[in-house]
Amino acid sequence: MLITDTSPAVQSVQLEIQRAMTGERRLLIALEMSMFARELAKERIRQEHPAWPEAQFARELIRLAFLPKPIPAWLSRRFPSR
Repeated sequence: MLITDTSPAVQSVQLEIQRAMTGERRLLIALEMSMFARELAKERIRQEHPAWPEAQFARELIRLAFLPKPIPAWLSRRFPSR
């Protein structure tokens, strides 16, 4: 069951608008949303760890994107943070 706070009438309008868009436009919107989500995550990391260098921010952002848990010790030893 899909949980939504959007009414069926509004969903219908949204669907019409999306169908009228080119594939390129839909892709651009998806990329913009992805970049926005990344910036939000980055800002959260900065607030939690203000002393970290930029490389550590990038490493943590990648970890959050691809690993649901902390990086395993063996991988941390192989690719130490600088």
